[in-house]
Amino acid sequence: MRIPSTQALRALESFARHGSVWRAAEELHLTRSAVSHQLRLLERDLGFELLERVGKGVALTARGRRYAHDVHKALTMLGDAGMQYREGGIGGSFRICCTPGFASLWLCTHIAAFQEMYPDVSLSILTPRRLDDVSIPEVDAFIAFGDGNWPNHSVELLCDVRFTPLCSPSLLNRIGGISKPADVLRTNLLHLNDFEDWARWLALTKVENADPATGIIFSDMNLVFSAAIAGQGIAMGDELTGQKALSEGRLVRPFDMAIRASRSYYLVVDLTKKDHPVLPPFRDWLRSSLADEAADAQGVRERL
Repeated sequence: MRIPSTQALRALESFARHGSVWRAAEELHLTRSAVSHQLRLLERDLGFELLERVGKGVALTARGRRYAHDVHKALTMLGDAGMQYREGGIGGSFRICCTPGFASLWLCTHIAAFQEMYPDVSLSILTPRRLDDVSIPEVDAFIAFGDGNWPNHSVELLCDVRFTPLCSPSLLNRIGGISKPADVLRTNLLHLNDFEDWARWLALTKVENADPATGIIFSDMNLVFSAAIAGQGIAMGDELTGQKALSEGRLVRPFDMAIRASRSYYLVVDLTKKDHPVLPPFRDWLRSSLADEAADAQGVRERL
């Protein structure tokens, strides 16, 4: 089989990340029809369908998602190779400010891979006072949790967050199990910053006479999960930062029902720092690592 064109592969990778043709076209500086044409040519060259009609739009097939995941890794590897073999390589200091929960539960368990790829980069990881704070002047890049509105900054969505109840197995045993959504009210509700996420989940599941404004409020997700793992209540948590605790059995997910959080994780860079030489490889590594994690989680869900 002949190797598909790089432009077609880039069109697929961009479509897979953004989920829409028009956003892929915007990123690649092409027309929507040009992106659609590249995807059709790629299907022809591969001999299998990448896209399927969903309502009025299109989405990747299961096989298309797996192929796009591999393409993403391959393109990232090629880009990283180019960076590494440039004369002089990539070096210098790079300061990252990251929300405490994301830092301790995800970034700190993955960052050595970036350091191995760019050993001449001197990394520093800080945490902000607020989850959406991007005001520390000495920081080169922020991983912030917010609504995406940071004027005078470059803002890139890293991943949406879907919250669902998570708790420890010991808590389930202590309260006699959870069989219906209303059962969560038999223990403490653990909140991140406010009562909004639990209020939306209780409304989605139609729990009657529920008062979400009870329980304990924490300032970051690391504290929420620590309390949940210790059996202090049931958390409204997300699969990304909770993945390690879930895979190790320290947390369990009693329900499949989840809500999309009103806030998301973003890579935020002050416009005066947008030309920092370490930023492009860090951004690419971050995208690739998060995509790998999402693909792995999707594969587990499909096998269940």
